[in-house]
Formats: sequence, structure tokens, C-alpha cells
Amino acid sequence: MKEKLLELKGVTKTFPGVIALDNVDFRVYKGRIMALAGENGAGKSTLMKVITGIYTKDKGEIVYKGKNINFSGITDSIEAGIGIIHQELNLLPELSIMENIFLGREIVNSIGKIDYKIMKMETLTILKRLGVDYDPYTKVGKLSIAEQQMVEIAKVLSQNAKLIIMDEPTDALTEKETEKLFEIIKELKLSGTGIVYISHRLKEIFEMCDDITIFRDGKYIDEKEVSDIDENQLIELMVGRKLENYFPRDEIELGDEILEIKNISNKYVHDVSFKLKKGEILGISGLVGAGRTELCKTLMGNLKKDSGEIILNRKNLKINSEKEALKQHLFYVSEDRKKDGLILGMSVKENMSLSAIRRFENKFLKINFKKEEKLVDSYISKFKIKTPSMEQLIKNLSGGNQQKTAIGKALMTEPEILILDEPTRGIDVGAKRDIYLLINELKKTGISIILVSSEMPEIIGLSDRILVMSNGKITAEFDRKEVTQKKLMKAAVVSL
Repeated sequence: MKEKLLELKGVTKTFPGVIALDNVDFRVYKGRIMALAGENGAGKSTLMKVITGIYTKDKGEIVYKGKNINFSGITDSIEAGIGIIHQELNLLPELSIMENIFLGREIVNSIGKIDYKIMKMETLTILKRLGVDYDPYTKVGKLSIAEQQMVEIAKVLSQNAKLIIMDEPTDALTEKETEKLFEIIKELKLSGTGIVYISHRLKEIFEMCDDITIFRDGKYIDEKEVSDIDENQLIELMVGRKLENYFPRDEIELGDEILEIKNISNKYVHDVSFKLKKGEILGISGLVGAGRTELCKTLMGNLKKDSGEIILNRKNLKINSEKEALKQHLFYVSEDRKKDGLILGMSVKENMSLSAIRRFENKFLKINFKKEEKLVDSYISKFKIKTPSMEQLIKNLSGGNQQKTAIGKALMTEPEILILDEPTRGIDVGAKRDIYLLINELKKTGISIILVSSEMPEIIGLSDRILVMSNGKITAEFDRKEVTQKKLMKAAVVSL
């Protein structure tokens, strides 16, 4: 018999012009892991914010530990024993690891002063439990995204919560860090902790979770035990349709060589050489830390190269900044769209046209707003970006729609070469499919694409040719017809 720890009954939450949650039900059981699945925009994040008191529900009931609750803020939910690990990092970069973990819950001594010695010991204990060796006094701003994610996890573990919500907790973690997190989740489960697990990685859901609730378009669809459903059935419930030909691919005749990289080296990459043809999708595979992103940033001039050549259309280029790269019709879509790709406080229209604003200037250097709006509207329609209007703030869109906007922003610059760094990170299966269709269409127009991805099925399914990196070097090259996941992994661990 499953014991209910949390139950939501008929909960509704609306925003101007949007019903985010439409009379939904949701349950979490003591000592069990409940997956919450659905496409971006299904209402998952809104539900979590309602549970933790960040948002106030419009109607419905929330029952926690047998009592009706109405939290007025995140502090109330923490005090009640509910912790949340946010997908969007919620840390203060100028504070230390220790200060972030105990922020608002500082340990004080008998005379009311903060006891840094005890806090340090507690921090070290929690970090050891996670299998990481960080200095508690290190400022969070100096940590990598993966390291910051571990601090977010440590913060929740320090609260001794009885209900823990995990929103894409492995998104930035290495395989080793993920394995350690899974061990801790199993420990928490055995201690009776209820866990809500939100992930677009279906493999993780089937590996870790006991139950699963499916949302679609703000509505509750179904609740099942994971053992009673397979991956195809889950996808159909999430998207409301079958997804045929998941990796769309039109074979086209590749054009002439458009880019040649000769012996590029700096502190991150070593003697990297490759060629790229017009209309080709060149995949770059490898483990976290292999140097893939650093290579992309070197090509864009964001990182300085110490030696080597970048030859575009048979011209040797000196690219020392992203601005210079844009002039040469190169565009980089960052793996971290919220930090490097988009300005969250600006609208969809402003974000999309920002890098190409000169396209809309007339001879008097005034912006032709009608021309701008017409082009932005065409991309919104073509990419199926779900937004009430182009004036909507980008921060209010789902991850998948933000990513489509980031790609639209790139295309506004009319690139010859598009570098896509983890283009489907943190987005759902339906949005992924939309991105794959888009990549395939771009290829057909003759745009050359460099695709960086940690998902091997994705990179095999989309690429014409694949390079593998390890320790800043290219360790293998495969034609799509001969490549396998086993071959990619073998090449990725060379010299580790």
C-alpha cells in the first residue's frame, strides 16, 4: 500500500492569457520516486512553484502529511521539509559554497554569532557524501555549471527535507557525478523521503523512478507505475501523438569545401584540424571536458588561438572576436542559452533581431520596424514558437521555445556556418523533434552545421560525419554509415 506524502486535488493556476495548470491532480508517495513527465510548457515548473509557495494557486487543494497547506513563500515550504533542486541555478556567485548552502539558515553559537567552524564541517560532510572535494570557502561564481549543480544538491541535502523536488538534476553533471547522485537518491528513498523527479532523459526515468505522472498542455493526463509503461507509450502520452522518424534526414549532395581548420591550438585544444563542406552536418562527440565547447569558442574568436589557421571560402581569416566571426557569417548557438544566448529581460522579438539589427536599417540608419516584425513573425510561425506574442519576455517561454528563438536569432544573421552546441539540452522529446526537423531543413538550404552533442543517438542520427574529441584533441573520425555508439565511446576515452 502506497502512503501519500503529498496530494494536489483540482489545482488551477492562470497567468494573463495562459492557463498554466488546468484542474490538475498530482501525488507523491513516501519512500517512492515520482517522475513528472511532459513537454516544455506542460505545466511542470508551474506545479513545482505552486507546491513550494513561489506561486499561489487559484483554486484546488494541497495536502501535505495529511494536512491542508497554503505556503506563502519558499521559506514556508523549506520549514515544512520540502526542498527543491532547480534546473535554473539559484545560487549567489559572490558567496562561498558554504554560505550558499546555509543561506538564510546560518548556524549560530550560544551568543548568537555565526559559527563558521561548524558550518564548514557540515559543508565538508555533505560534499563528501556527494563524492566531491570542494573547498567550502570557494566562491560559487568560480565553479563550473556542473560543480554549481552539485552545490544546489548539497544545499537541499543540508535541509533534511522529507520531500525533495529535483528539476533536471543531472543536466550538467558528468556520468560519474550522476552515478553518485543516483546512489544518494536511493539512500533518501530508503529513509522514507518522497522524491519528485523531473527529467527529459527518459532513460533516467525508467532507471530510477517508481511512479510517473504525465502532464500535457497544463492538464493531468495519467499516473502509472513505471513498470506498467514503456518508452513509446510514455512519449505518446506526453505529446499526444506518435513520433515517426525521430531523426529526420533528407540525403542531399554536399557542396564544395567551405571551411578548413588547420592545426588550431591553445590551452584548451591541441593541434585540431578538420574540413567542412557546404550543407554538411559535422558532429563533434566526446565526454564532458573533452574540449568541444572550447573549440567552438576558439573558432568564434571568444577564445584566443595560439597557433593554427581558419580558412573560410579559401580565405585565411583572423577572427579575434565574435563580432568578427559574425561578419564572416559564422554564428554560435551556446549550450547555455540563458547565460550566453539570450537576454532574459528582453522580448522574443528583441532577442531574435538583436544580432541582425543592421538588416532593418534604412539609408538614414533608422530601424524599419515593420520589416523587423515581419521577419520575426515568419520565424515564430516557421519554428512553431509557442508565445502569446513576439513582445512576450523570453524568460516566460519554455526551454524548447527559448532554444528555437536562439536558433532564429542565429538565422537572422544569414549564417553560412552554424555552430550548435548542445542544441537540445534540457528540452522535451517533442521540442527535440522540432529542432531536428529544423536542422534538417537548414541543411537542405545549404547551411553548414557543426553540431556538438553529448547524446550519442542524436549525433549519430543527424550527422553526415562525426569527429570525436578527448583531452582537447581529435581522436577519431567516422562516416555516419560506419559509426556506432560503442565506437564513439571507445574513441572518447582515449588517453583518459
